[in-house]
Amino acid sequence: MEFWTECDIHCGHDAVVGIENKRMNLTVARALLDRMRGFCTAWGVGTLDLLLPRSCALCSVETYGAGLVCSECFARLRMIVAPCCDRCGVPLASAAFSGRTLQCVSCEQRPPVWDRARAAFVYDDISRQLILPLKYADRTELAPALATIMVRAGAALLSETDLIVPVPVHWRRRVERRYNQAALLSRSVARLSGGTLMVDALHRSAATPKLAHLSAAERAKVMADAIRVSPKARSALNGKRVLLIDDVLTTGATASACATVMRKSGAISVMVLAAARTEAPEREDTDRFWEENTPVRNDLSKDALK
Repeated sequence: MEFWTECDIHCGHDAVVGIENKRMNLTVARALLDRMRGFCTAWGVGTLDLLLPRSCALCSVETYGAGLVCSECFARLRMIVAPCCDRCGVPLASAAFSGRTLQCVSCEQRPPVWDRARAAFVYDDISRQLILPLKYADRTELAPALATIMVRAGAALLSETDLIVPVPVHWRRRVERRYNQAALLSRSVARLSGGTLMVDALHRSAATPKLAHLSAAERAKVMADAIRVSPKARSALNGKRVLLIDDVLTTGATASACATVMRKSGAISVMVLAAARTEAPEREDTDRFWEENTPVRNDLSKDALK
């Protein structure tokens, strides 16, 4: 049996009161900021920019437009444009490496569960400076700016979309971060595109470990049975073309888990749109190019050119 002294009770009460005061102060600060933004907006965007100057998300230099980054930093970002794999969205070195079906080697050999995927950026050291602050550092203002570029990259997918759904996070992780970055992106994507959003269609039933340092096989094992369709979303997904939104597409383990359960609930297609996407090894696509275009190997084969 545990015994609580009067001092213990008072200490616990003081701790609770302190936490509640901090939450109240944060709420008041956010409310004041929202009011100030609303007041400034009423006087025009110019007044808002005067009081709260825009700055580049990468180098913090003051910018004059409404873009995410300054012109110099924008040139450093690697946008994903054609040619890219039509199935997983990975950038390809050349259209010749896309094969006869406009797919990379991995997708031809092991087609993903989803139908198509696109991403705005290559996930590298530069784009990471935009994604990680949104994900871990409360830089939620980056979501609308990233979504603007995502809408452009995924215009073809959005034109075939009935329902927009974000990748879910477990409730414990949401408590830690106070938000789901994929949900923030999906809200902005839906607003910019005029699409229909169902932010709670999926939920993470298992608290999976962070996947960043796991292999593709390990990620797939971890994500097995980790995603569920919300009961109220089952009928909403039936017969719909769904666009799944996430911040980063890597091995596709999370997207595959989401696509699988949504297809079981009747979704006729599942597409994926991410802010950034990792690159696939160029070796496999280069190998396929040589195999398809050089039936008889000779001294000029790729092996001789190593």
